Amino acid sequence: MPWYELESANDPRLDELAAQYHLHPLHIEDCRSEHESVKVDTTPSYTFAVFRPVHLNGEPVFTTIDIFAGKDFFITIAEPDCPASAEALARARRDGSDDNPARLLYLVLDTIVDLYFPAIDQFDDRMDDLEDKVIDSPSPEILQSVFALKRELIDLRRVLVNTRDASLRLQRDPGSVVDAEYQPYIRDIYDHIVRLLDSVETQRDLLNNTLDIYLSSVANRTNEVMKVLTVVGTIALPVIAISGIYGMNLKGLPFESSPNGGLYVGGMTVLCTALLLAVLRKLRWL
Repeated sequence: MPWYELESANDPRLDELAAQYHLHPLHIEDCRSEHESVKVDTTPSYTFAVFRPVHLNGEPVFTTIDIFAGKDFFITIAEPDCPASAEALARARRDGSDDNPARLLYLVLDTIVDLYFPAIDQFDDRMDDLEDKVIDSPSPEILQSVFALKRELIDLRRVLVNTRDASLRLQRDPGSVVDAEYQPYIRDIYDHIVRLLDSVETQRDLLNNTLDIYLSSVANRTNEVMKVLTVVGTIALPVIAISGIYGMNLKGLPFESSPNGGLYVGGMTVLCTALLLAVLRKLRWL
């Protein structure tokens, strides 16, 4: 069985293969469409699949691999620069069978799904780091990182949901190239995807908790600042009140004609401030 490996959907050989094996024009259009979602479609003569491998480049990056699996041919279209696609195809070449397209399709999909687990682990590490930063030093930059991670999780979940539906289609569609021998293997892939989705849901909950921690930390910091400002303003109140009274040039004020009046008024101000501090400490405001 021939296996045609193309590096681009714009390769003229794809049109030749489409004419030779009667590939549907809509499937060719899907191959040449950017950001096509994961899907599986079957025709009487072949199974068409679009998968989204992920590789880690600081953050998860998704690429596309298109597969035409017929009874007597196998066509793959994958970017050569994607390590995940290269690993999936290398495993299929190494462990696959030249006359069994179902096994080749299974090996490619199984490798793609297995490579989602390191991405999940990376999300765990990044979330742990964000939680530490949120607790130690919450800042607007940390908040932006939280929202960026949340968007990445949404993208990962969307790809996983579509991959789960695609594997379910491979199991249930009687016209699929995957025969009864490889149905248990596809069910095993389905179980792995369900586990991945459970992990993503858990991470989304943890990320929401991290966001709540950030908001609580910012609110607590604001409350501490307001408390300090309130205490400082309260402590300064006797000084402001006494200096304001003596600054109105009223007649008959205590110590007005005394040569040491300034010292007496200053001492009275210090005494009032000390009494106020004692009251605040007794009320445990300090």
